[in-house]
Amino acid sequence: MSFFVDILPAMADNYIYLVGDSDLGLAMVVDPGDVEPVRRALKSRDVNLELILLTHHHKDHTAGAMALAEEFGAPILGPAKEKTLLEGLSRGVSGGEVVAFSTLRGQVLDTSGHTIGHVAYYFPQIKALFCGDALFSLGCGRLFEGTAAQMWEALKLMRGLPDDTQVYFGHEYTEANARFALAVDKTNEAILARLAEVVALRAEKKPAVPVALKVEKAANPFLRIDQPDFHKAIARSGLPLQGTDPAALFGCLRAAKDRFDSQQAPMGRK
Repeated sequence: MSFFVDILPAMADNYIYLVGDSDLGLAMVVDPGDVEPVRRALKSRDVNLELILLTHHHKDHTAGAMALAEEFGAPILGPAKEKTLLEGLSRGVSGGEVVAFSTLRGQVLDTSGHTIGHVAYYFPQIKALFCGDALFSLGCGRLFEGTAAQMWEALKLMRGLPDDTQVYFGHEYTEANARFALAVDKTNEAILARLAEVVALRAEKKPAVPVALKVEKAANPFLRIDQPDFHKAIARSGLPLQGTDPAALFGCLRAAKDRFDSQQAPMGRK
């Protein structure tokens, strides 16, 4: 089979993902917060929409789902824990389940924290992780509904995927995230390399997605909470973060990022 992943920028900084099987003329869409980019991509690719996947209930990820479902007859799958918040949900899914598209089999990951039931989808056959707002390049989602402990477990789960996994995140916040990452881990060459790459891509109006999970494991501070060398970096940074319990330290670091964002507005809001 010949599969593709199209990156569809939408609204101010969202990404929608169209995954297609060119041989069979089929497609699925992940987090369609807007209808028109999806319609254009389906027409350009000459494929029919067969499946809609949602990672969480926020409208900027779901607003186009019902219209697309009605137009193409595609079922909507999303987190079971958020079924009352997801209009037109055909099936609720939970961590450990499998979703099928063409010959692909996607693993549903429980990535609660940003919202109470947030899920991500990992498709090993195409080495793709669609993580919504749970994980960003050089960052992670805010804790709107879940706990620091839940989010830390979610991040560990995603971190455990193979290094060559391609991470498809929900928003383009990478440059803003890099500023905080460098404030925390000032001498990390992986952050500097990622930032240089992203600045070049964005200057050419290209998306900074996907990114290899290997890169994120080396550069993303929220994936390094439990690593002794990162604890040393925090101490050098001067941030008032203490202790070594990973979940508690994650909560402190995420709160520091929230304060950093508010001081640096209009940087990453999620």
